[in-house]
Amino acid sequence: MEIKVPAVGESVFEALVSRWLKQTGEQVAVDEAVCEIETDKVTLEVTSDAAGVLTILAQEGSTVKIGTVIATVEEGAAAAAGAPQPASDAGPAKEAPSQKPGAEPPMSPSGRKLARELGVDASTIKGSGRGGRVTGADLLKEGDKGRKTEPAPAALSAQPAAPSQQAAPAAPREPAPAQPRTAPEESPRVTRKPMTPIRKRIAERLVSVRQHTAMLTTFNEADMSEVIKLRKRHGEQFLKRHNVKLGLMSFFVRACCEALKEFPEVNGSIAGEDLVYHHYCDVGVAVGSEKGLVVPVLRDAETLTLAQIEQGIADYAEKVRNNRIAINDIEGGTFTISNGGIYGSMLSTPIINPPQSAVLGMHNIQDRPVVRDGEIVIRPMMYLALSYDHRIVDGAGAVGFLKRVKAYIEDPEEMLLEG
Repeated sequence: MEIKVPAVGESVFEALVSRWLKQTGEQVAVDEAVCEIETDKVTLEVTSDAAGVLTILAQEGSTVKIGTVIATVEEGAAAAAGAPQPASDAGPAKEAPSQKPGAEPPMSPSGRKLARELGVDASTIKGSGRGGRVTGADLLKEGDKGRKTEPAPAALSAQPAAPSQQAAPAAPREPAPAQPRTAPEESPRVTRKPMTPIRKRIAERLVSVRQHTAMLTTFNEADMSEVIKLRKRHGEQFLKRHNVKLGLMSFFVRACCEALKEFPEVNGSIAGEDLVYHHYCDVGVAVGSEKGLVVPVLRDAETLTLAQIEQGIADYAEKVRNNRIAINDIEGGTFTISNGGIYGSMLSTPIINPPQSAVLGMHNIQDRPVVRDGEIVIRPMMYLALSYDHRIVDGAGAVGFLKRVKAYIEDPEEMLLEG
């Protein structure tokens, strides 16, 4: 049976084989995860559809097209795989398939460029990196070997010249030898790693937002006293009843959904020369992961209860941790909320998630002195930031939206009343 790179979305054409969870010669079970692949949007596990012995065809770090066969499972050898193997057979079974002569070994795009600059044939090099990956140090070492085998200019000039050559004018002076390159991998002070597809995509989108939107940010602050009191008063009962904690994000999702009804342009987008207004709230909630920020979407969030919102966020967080997030989980949002406060951020300017027109940034809660009824009191305060595309959202709309969110958070009972 062949294991192929699965299709994960219409706009995804290739994937990076990031990590093999099983090795060549090992037995795999039905539906067992054998490797992790990364695309420019998600990281996911590839499972085996049959039980048997695995043979890896694509090394870690290699980029392959969707539909490419990256491994095979020999179903007939499944029973034998569980038995002890002779010592003579154990070695070859654990080795990765040998590389075909002339085939390009796994290496990063920067490595290919360096190989071309040095004039080195990478297919003849045995890589020292993970999964046989050819590193910059390997390329430079091979380039140094080539320079050492070339005859020195002084040795050439010491050979007797032919009579016709003796009368000829002196040969042009050799250019000064280039300074030897120092690979970042060789230095203990520098580590170079190829960008993952997700990180590349994040970088491209962030630059694109700065270049193609008229992004502006407005700020406000919210008194979190009432929300904190509600959580303390009902948090324990909420956990027992719904088996999920009552967090801050559900209050902000509800507040934003109510405010988006009053300011529909904040929930809109630009499509060519048209303005698109959405009559529903698909709210993206930013979730941090080891490979970058992922923004899964709570569909029709305006219809969800606090418990459903919290459960949805918890489910997405679990998917992200286990690399189970799917393309349809992160596509199609109309508005985004990002909570930098969990990392201790006091204030920031969040970047819009295109094609959306706005994103709300939450921040750390700190006790600060504020004036209430003419007196200075201490209150738990949070700075709020709304970044918006000024092409579709005017300043008045952005400020009005943020003020409504602030009002709902400071008096949450209004938005929690049903019927």
